[in-house]
Amino acid sequence: MTRVCSLLPSATEIVADLGLIDSLVAVSEECKWPAEVQGKPRVTAARVDSANLSSFEIDRVVRASIAEGRPLYAVDADLIAELQPDVLITQDLCTVCAVSSGDLATACPVGAEIISLDPRTLAEVADSVRLLADRLGVSEAGRRIANEMDAKVEAVRTRTAGRPKRRVFVAEWLDPPFTAGHWVPEMVDAAGGVDVLGVAGEPSVTTTWERVLEAGPELIIAAPCGYDERGAAQRAADLDLPVPVAPVDADSYFSRPGPRLADGVERLAQILAG
Repeated sequence: MTRVCSLLPSATEIVADLGLIDSLVAVSEECKWPAEVQGKPRVTAARVDSANLSSFEIDRVVRASIAEGRPLYAVDADLIAELQPDVLITQDLCTVCAVSSGDLATACPVGAEIISLDPRTLAEVADSVRLLADRLGVSEAGRRIANEMDAKVEAVRTRTAGRPKRRVFVAEWLDPPFTAGHWVPEMVDAAGGVDVLGVAGEPSVTTTWERVLEAGPELIIAAPCGYDERGAAQRAADLDLPVPVAPVDADSYFSRPGPRLADGVERLAQILAG
């Protein structure tokens, strides 16, 4: 059995969906779903304690860390070596969201393979499922899961076809506001909306609430990266905007490039139809 160390929450979810949860010998601090992975050894930890910081303070600390070249995550190289994984899964899409391959320069055991998953679109997310399944020897399961994801998204797109597109702004951070990036604008489109500032396939970028309102959204989707719906609601409570704000569980259904993005599309369609 291939011994897998997943440093990426979405990859942990994919490995579990593939029926290989017993292959996981270690995960990251952020890997919390499915529940069965919570007892696995954790080999990374965030260096920024965000629990008692405001959104603005978190953004300031993260920017300062990046500017000074300080890593945002601590990697337990000794524990990784002790666990002897055959494969380490990481990413290079966002240095803020999870451990990147550069963080593993001194923590990768000799002979271990590093797989970096960096999808930027819904199609590439599905492809990453197939890729990981191929590398772990369960290609058929990967094709099935990816096809189910695609089918669920297309079913929502079909249901919303012909309806007037609602103008929305999906905020991936709230203070300062960040536009939606990568696959999220596609999710909005499939759900029957148009993201007024997000660009499909491109990174999220910082903006201002003045510019957001100038773009004329009918609705704000509060989807701060790393937070569930309750956390998003708490972070959005101080917003004073002349537009309705709908908090969502970004941590489960929007931020992580895995099969549950299709469930996020369904949730968006429900919100936009309301």
